[in-house]
Amino acid sequence: MKFKLLTICALLALQFTTLAAAQTLHNGSKEKPYRVVLVPADGGTQDGTRADFQPLFNAITRQTGQHFTLTVAQSYAAATEAMCTGVAEIGWFGAVSYLQTRSRGCAELLAVDVLDGESVYYAGIFARKDSSIATLADVKGRSVAFGDVNSTSSFTFPVAMLLDSGIRVPEDLGRVRLAGSHANSLKALEQAQVDAAAASFDSFEKAVRQGALKGGEYRVVARSIPIPNPPLAMHTQLPAAEKARLREAFNSVHKAPGISPDMIRGYGGKKVDRYDASYSEKEFTVAIEMMAKVNDALKVAVLRKAGQK
Repeated sequence: MKFKLLTICALLALQFTTLAAAQTLHNGSKEKPYRVVLVPADGGTQDGTRADFQPLFNAITRQTGQHFTLTVAQSYAAATEAMCTGVAEIGWFGAVSYLQTRSRGCAELLAVDVLDGESVYYAGIFARKDSSIATLADVKGRSVAFGDVNSTSSFTFPVAMLLDSGIRVPEDLGRVRLAGSHANSLKALEQAQVDAAAASFDSFEKAVRQGALKGGEYRVVARSIPIPNPPLAMHTQLPAAEKARLREAFNSVHKAPGISPDMIRGYGGKKVDRYDASYSEKEFTVAIEMMAKVNDALKVAVLRKAGQK
């Protein structure tokens, strides 16, 4: 009886929380612009990742009159909390963090970017060319930097790649560093604080373009299988009419009058062809499989090792 009472109370609390979120969500007007939260793919600053996506949302505003304010969360978990507590209506996530947010019932797919007919990207493990690390097997016993433990391409996929190669994580690794973002993971490698670093290829290429890394000094140790592009998601409690309007806006912004191709941008600020708001949830199956390999117990073990001096 006590268990049933607690269960009922928990369900009522969830309903009240959801109702409160729905009542406070913004509607995209000039007075109440949609609040967009972005995971900190490039350091969690207000001038990195936000600058990558500002042209796209400016284009949507010009096309539809909908207004947006963009904020970069300080962590992947913080981006999820922003959506699930109703302080953001739209989020940009990695595949894994999107699935985590969706599982809590507060996010549904909005759109993904498309380039050359594809909506995929890649995770990588990188090392300096002057090191002896050439394959995943060579990472055994060496120090490695990862991004955020909830990151798809700077943690989940690289860890799964190491596991698939026969390396036990974290037992077979040397020192582990959780840098918090792709950019910081690569920075740790650049500063010789670690022997190898995990990051997305988009982040690696952006670092090279901006001069943070000299591309010729690094090698790709391993490249992942294709990963569904980091999706844009919207709050499940937005009215159906607003969801439809947002989907139509992202589907058509690339061909709207007055919108230049330079404004249609995606991960890392790269120019993309368009956004697809009819992308299938089934495409995230590969991310679900990787999440199963990199479970919470493994994350706890990595966090524990990263805390060791």
